[in-house]
Amino acid sequence: MTDNAVSVDRLCKKFGLFVAVNQISFDIPHGEIFGLLGPNGAGKTTTIRMLCGLLKPDGGSARVLGYDVAKNPEEIKKRIGYMSQKFSLYNDLRVEENLDFYAAVYGLSQLGERRKKVDELLELSDLRERRKELTKNLSGAWRQRLALACAIIHKPKMLFLDEATAGVDPLARRAFWDLIYRLAGEGISVLATTHYMDEADYCNIIAMMYQGEIVALAGPDEIKDRLPGVLLQLEIDQPVEAREFLTQDQDVLNSSVQGVQLHVTVPDEKAIAPLKERLEQAGFAIQGMEIIQPSLEDAFTAIVNEENRKGEKDSG
Repeated sequence: MTDNAVSVDRLCKKFGLFVAVNQISFDIPHGEIFGLLGPNGAGKTTTIRMLCGLLKPDGGSARVLGYDVAKNPEEIKKRIGYMSQKFSLYNDLRVEENLDFYAAVYGLSQLGERRKKVDELLELSDLRERRKELTKNLSGAWRQRLALACAIIHKPKMLFLDEATAGVDPLARRAFWDLIYRLAGEGISVLATTHYMDEADYCNIIAMMYQGEIVALAGPDEIKDRLPGVLLQLEIDQPVEAREFLTQDQDVLNSSVQGVQLHVTVPDEKAIAPLKERLEQAGFAIQGMEIIQPSLEDAFTAIVNEENRKGEKDSG
């Protein structure tokens, strides 16, 4: 067995002239939770489809559980688990019937073996009390747990989650991630794509994708620590208009609207008072201002802004 469950080296995928994935490289050690983070259209799903053996790369290479994605896609499909936001469950089957069906699909042919495995997964996903319920009557959170149980019923060593938590409430997402931690503790490697920044904090390593490229690759805390300058959180009456006002301010490294607050990065603490004065002179009412620790959303915004500035400089 190699040291890594997944090894990706300069992987590429094009659709006509459009480069969806542009020479990305990363490794996922066995038993690690790896997050692929980025907005819609960043290349996350294209990447995961190549690694699952569903799309053939146009360049570079990748191995999953020791198998080449271009040469051995069928071997990979048999050994991985895959779950997406649109994971197919059969609504007219009961919970336990869905599990039994997927157990048979994955080759558990003996009835006794399937029943034992179904019972194990019902216990793991806390679905035992709902085993007789029709799937169509489940809430989104319980459907999500059932979909995960179906995806891992054949005990895969590698699990791919593609926006698997989209559409459920934060408490359900937290419970779902508790399950993922348990699976990782049993040695299952996980690659999860998400656009929820808070979810990325659950991952051991994060690859931030933007326009088909990996723009940051490190642990969540390391990525946040790389953010330069001092981050301010402002309670301000017109955060969107204030951000637009600050776009031409040379002392502002980055700014973003987060909810009803404005986050502004300045070079150092000496720049705070002049910034406050300029905003107030421009007519903005500041109710509060404090230095805060950056979140992944702050880090991602800063990285994307820097990439955009590079692109404008190169095209100019």
